[in-house]
Amino acid sequence: MKRIIFSLSVLALISCKDVSKEPSQENTQDAKDMAIASETKYASFGEKIDEENVISASEMKAKFDAMSVGDTLDVKFKSTVDKVCKEKGCWMKLKLADSLTSFVKFKDYKFFVPLDAENKETIVEGKAYITETPVEELKHYAQDAGKTEEEIAAITEPKKEYAFMATGVLMEKPTKQ
Repeated sequence: MKRIIFSLSVLALISCKDVSKEPSQENTQDAKDMAIASETKYASFGEKIDEENVISASEMKAKFDAMSVGDTLDVKFKSTVDKVCKEKGCWMKLKLADSLTSFVKFKDYKFFVPLDAENKETIVEGKAYITETPVEELKHYAQDAGKTEEEIAAITEPKKEYAFMATGVLMEKPTKQ
């Protein structure tokens, strides 16, 4: 009887082997994705996008110039971050020309970019559109950007803007020193 109990105990221990240490197929794929991401010069935010079929900031400006309020355009373009929300990274402005920018928000508020994103090369994919931003919203964004009370009070008229709703972002990773 003791042998039977001992044998059953050994079998129970063997069958309860720790499988958590074995890599699952999902973990293996995640590891491959991480390895690929570390080989690229971009960090990814939001939906996964690639570097294919990207237009320049100047080409994007030309497309914006041809649009009217209410128009939308699915596009992917590369630019440099001019400003970023200093509270959460919930919006950014991408340079299009000398002093011209596109205001970028993130679809469904599902992801953010780093607070130190200014001057980083960035690729965004999503919908470009022309909008007129109300005064109260402009004041909110100015506050997020760290503007002074005087600068915020000076905002008195709505602004026609080049806007972008990003579904995915690739942002230049910091260079290692």
